[in-house]
Amino acid sequence: MWCIGVLTAQYRQRMYDLLELYARPFRTQEPVVCVDEKGKQLLRDTRAPLPLKSGVPAKYDYEYTRAGTCNLFVAVEPKGGRRTVVVTERRAKTDFVAFVQHLLEHVYATARRVHLVLDNLNTHFRTCFEEGLGVTATRTLLRRVVFTTPRNTPVGSTWRKSRSVSLIASALINACPIAPCSSPKLRPGSSGVTPNAAVSSGRLRGKTRIGSCNGIMFLN
Repeated sequence: MWCIGVLTAQYRQRMYDLLELYARPFRTQEPVVCVDEKGKQLLRDTRAPLPLKSGVPAKYDYEYTRAGTCNLFVAVEPKGGRRTVVVTERRAKTDFVAFVQHLLEHVYATARRVHLVLDNLNTHFRTCFEEGLGVTATRTLLRRVVFTTPRNTPVGSTWRKSRSVSLIASALINACPIAPCSSPKLRPGSSGVTPNAAVSSGRLRGKTRIGSCNGIMFLN
């Protein structure tokens, strides 16, 4: 979605550049990855759910108590059929840097170049990496990255992100087991949070071209 201000020549050029990036043919060694984040309210059951039985679905009571919030970082590579999600307690600069570091060092460690498409958030700047990692480490980490950031996103607009990012984030919120806060891994202030493969077991329905999912990670 575009929040259109004035359709200047600069606006149009930046928009066309971004759309041209999305239209490029798929290259395994040069993935185009859209990154977004989404806050989530955590809820805790007031009564124990009734478990699933043969021929009888599980049942949850409608009453709940609020149990804080968490943040989801979502990276979607639509043409590669891949999504990566990391759940954190907050959405700070250090959390965003750690998420991108995870993408580059683990998910796309063998890629020759990685195109990261980001929106106009104040944590999405190179200075955030330099503050957290130092100039030398940042230069090493980002040497393979081509950012599509506020510098090349149309002024007065949000970025025209691939719909897969929004669909994946919404589906994870609505369909995956992170919604109820019955797991201690999601309780505010928890420590020693570890990867939870069960969260990624649900399949997204719809034409999102997502064929695989990396395990969702929970980080402090």
